Amino acid sequence: MKTKKNVLWKIFISTLYLSAFTFGGGYVIVTLMKKKFVDEYHWIEEDEMLDLVAIAQSAPGPIAVNGAIVVGFKLVGLIGALVAILGTIIPPFLIISMISVFYQAFRDNAVISQLLQGMQAGVGAVIASVVYDMGSGIVHSKSIVSLLIMLGAFLASCVFGVNVVYIILACGLFGALRTLLIVKKEDSGK
Repeated sequence: MKTKKNVLWKIFISTLYLSAFTFGGGYVIVTLMKKKFVDEYHWIEEDEMLDLVAIAQSAPGPIAVNGAIVVGFKLVGLIGALVAILGTIIPPFLIISMISVFYQAFRDNAVISQLLQGMQAGVGAVIASVVYDMGSGIVHSKSIVSLLIMLGAFLASCVFGVNVVYIILACGLFGALRTLLIVKKEDSGK
């Protein structure tokens, strides 16, 4: 019981901390979640982190909340997911509430404007880091099929302007079919 309480507390503090320092959108939190949950706590494996990102990206809602739900549920079940949600939503709720109260003063403040521009540059670098980490994991797997899927998804999005929802659905369908074929082949080989 004490161990479960400790894990719940760690989930809450970790998600609260990550959410409080994630500026610039959901992709920024991916790197932070990897460092915390994979590298520091060893709660999930790196492959699982890629799966987590895929699930969080394709499910409705913010990536930070979706990712926290998956980790919390994996570790402690439904209560872990609820604790992770709570830890993830408190910081943005408080920050957005404060900003909305002082919006008029923030809107016209040159210092705040410059601060936000500087943050945008930093967020761009963090997102590039996420892309590099995820892409290099796929490249290092040396799976030709995975490389082709990644290349195809990139071309569909960046060159042909295909809606990301369709790309995710197509990749998910392709992955499911591929898995079914592999399982069927293994079953027939027995």
